[in-house]
Amino acid sequence: MMRDKSAPAISTTESLIKKIAPIITSKPFRPLRPFTNNHAQTILGYFYPRRYKLRLHLKDETHLFEIEKDIRLLAHCRWQKDKLNSPTVVLVHGLEGSTLSVYMISTAEKAFRAGFNVVRLNMRTCGGTEHLTPTVYHSGMYADFLAVINQLILEDKLSQVYLVGFSMSANMVLHLAGRLRENLPDELKAVCAISPAVDVKSSIVELHKRPNKLYHDKFLRSLLKRIRKKYELFPDIYDISNIHKVKTINDFDEEYTARHAGYESADAYYKGVSSFPVLNKIEKPTLIIHAKDDPFIPFAPLLNDSVLNNPNILLIGAEHGGHVGFVGSKNETDYDRFWMEHRVVEFCDVVNKNNS
Repeated sequence: MMRDKSAPAISTTESLIKKIAPIITSKPFRPLRPFTNNHAQTILGYFYPRRYKLRLHLKDETHLFEIEKDIRLLAHCRWQKDKLNSPTVVLVHGLEGSTLSVYMISTAEKAFRAGFNVVRLNMRTCGGTEHLTPTVYHSGMYADFLAVINQLILEDKLSQVYLVGFSMSANMVLHLAGRLRENLPDELKAVCAISPAVDVKSSIVELHKRPNKLYHDKFLRSLLKRIRKKYELFPDIYDISNIHKVKTINDFDEEYTARHAGYESADAYYKGVSSFPVLNKIEKPTLIIHAKDDPFIPFAPLLNDSVLNNPNILLIGAEHGGHVGFVGSKNETDYDRFWMEHRVVEFCDVVNKNNS
């Protein structure tokens, strides 16, 4: 992963983004036909065959990150032979996902093939880790990611780290990059956000609409199951006496998420955890990939001066792709159809080569 000595050095994030932009945009997303519909792309992203089943995740080592007392996060890591001199990508899943989510494993494989160490991180209670913390995860816990990155730097002596979030965690990594920009280590070289819900309230509104009932009900069933599990483990903390009244995700956030996150209401929570107000403050090289036809996360909030006028952000708005889908026609450079995953690794690789 050595930098081409003949290439001009990059001195600022702005000039770096200007250099990267034509590389990424020269390979626009073209959906696999006839699956151009947003729901088809979203569902296909989960079920289209991938080349990972007997590879990366079966050989990864487990690692527990101690965030604070009695709060641990489980990660699955795979290291290059020259671990210390290799860049590292940290991948974080979306709502009710885990390190075993297909996009996590598939992106991890591509990153490892490109020479990166790979850390697939479970958020609190996810991936069967309810017992590792009395807390439940929510969209305001972006500081957890910084704690993990700092441990990788201080304890593992890693010097080049890249943070990638999908959906829920995509909003969180953007919030981290904007809100805590002055606390970010130099070793964090760039962030990537895929299908980010930068305005959480608008996403909740869309998720509750009839065309999105399939997604809504799937998320809600999983969230309710998780709360029941937390109640079994920590009955003094969780109250499920009113759980039968929870009929929507908004109900769930009102009854559980907001309360345990320290907000007075679900609306206050949505406002407090949205990254939209701090996107103009992002200083790290940042890639945002979002489909304009995402079924439940609106693209419109990204068409704002805070994004469009921030020279540190490269926004790729695909006409199609659904939600974390982006299953495309094959092109000359990608060895499979998962266009978004290739662009994420490509972005991190270009940044890395210009920091070497």
